[in-house]
Amino acid sequence: MNTSFTQQFVVNPSRNLQGTLRVPGDKSISHRAIMLGALAEGTTQINGFLEGEDTKATLQAFENMGVSIDRPHQGQVTLEGVGLHGLHAPDRPLDLGNSGTSMRLLSGLMAGQAFSVEMGGDIYLSRRPMRRVTDPLTIMGAQIETNEKGTPPLKIQGGQRLQGIDYTMPIASAQVKSCLLLAGLYAKGTTCVIEPAFTRDHTERMLRGFGYSVKQEGQRVCLQGGGHLQATAIDVPADISSAAFFMVGASIAQGSDLLLEQVGINPTRTGIINILRQMGADISLHNQRDVGFEPVADIQIRASHLQGIDIPKEQVPLAIDEFPVLFIAAACAEGKTVLTGAKELRVKESDRISVMAEGLRTLGIEAIPTPDGMVIHGGQLNGGVIKSHGDHRIAMAFTIASLCAKETIIIEECANVATSFPNFVNLAQTAGIDIQLKKST
Repeated sequence: MNTSFTQQFVVNPSRNLQGTLRVPGDKSISHRAIMLGALAEGTTQINGFLEGEDTKATLQAFENMGVSIDRPHQGQVTLEGVGLHGLHAPDRPLDLGNSGTSMRLLSGLMAGQAFSVEMGGDIYLSRRPMRRVTDPLTIMGAQIETNEKGTPPLKIQGGQRLQGIDYTMPIASAQVKSCLLLAGLYAKGTTCVIEPAFTRDHTERMLRGFGYSVKQEGQRVCLQGGGHLQATAIDVPADISSAAFFMVGASIAQGSDLLLEQVGINPTRTGIINILRQMGADISLHNQRDVGFEPVADIQIRASHLQGIDIPKEQVPLAIDEFPVLFIAAACAEGKTVLTGAKELRVKESDRISVMAEGLRTLGIEAIPTPDGMVIHGGQLNGGVIKSHGDHRIAMAFTIASLCAKETIIIEECANVATSFPNFVNLAQTAGIDIQLKKST
């Protein structure tokens, strides 16, 4: 991934957001579509694929293991699946760039292969904890080496016989759940994952779409090893995590009226809508329907007067990726917003609790980090220079902050925005945000 240059966003105060937008395809679903399509029997056609750096890293990894894939063109990808046991050993370590999703989910799939593989990534991915997947995979019989801190690169020994397990996750994580279910495809017996709170269920939905039986009782999800995947067609909805930036932007900017088309509204992902509505946001869902294996809707957001709230703990897993921009909503709201139960934010692409608190304080907002969340007192945002620490969601969140700021905001280290939202700057400009991209080597 070429991030040898630096990128800055220079964002001037803007008035409001107007019009109709279609944000890129869902990143989580795009990853899984490549993985399961590659391991299916037959030809899989994907429409709406997110052409971001993270998903391209997943695509490249499977090409390196012998899967024939037509490169994305206007969101369309065609894969010739090789079956669950048809992958070949790559001739080099798999470079997964900045993508934690790729590494964690592939860990489960690679644990069941006949060949050994090494997986690495950029400096940011190399700092991210992997023991949350390597420990339960080891219980299943996998042999995986990490560095001494439990971070990448990962070296996975091939030819191991995996055994299905019952695993109760200590922390709710869709990536851990998905990793173990994917390993379970290769395991003897039944693999069950019990999650402490509901997390996104794209893997379960897509496995069923590929003809694989997945059973669920409450927060317990199980599958039997030894089956096969049958190729299918997949329509990827617009990503609610990408839509979240514009949902918050239209909520906080006076006079806004914005429509976001065909956004995925999977009930395990709608925490952003639920939390904003509790804060007083004016959000309407139109034309609700199913696209592929997922529910979607057109989302209309009108400006409103937000109030600070105590964020319900049950909503935290349903909005875990959206908290950077929700912190911006809290900063622009009247009163105090309190988040607890979100310790997971400390081990994302950055420590999102510390980094967001640092940035909000730079803009003049009282933001108090806690071990598992933050207390934010809403107020007037000033301008300033923000360090995003290479985290794409931090950079985009502070872009949205400009809608409430009195002065220009400069955001550093923005190159990784391309990992999840490659046309963010253009769409932001189209909607009405005064943003310029500056690049230097």
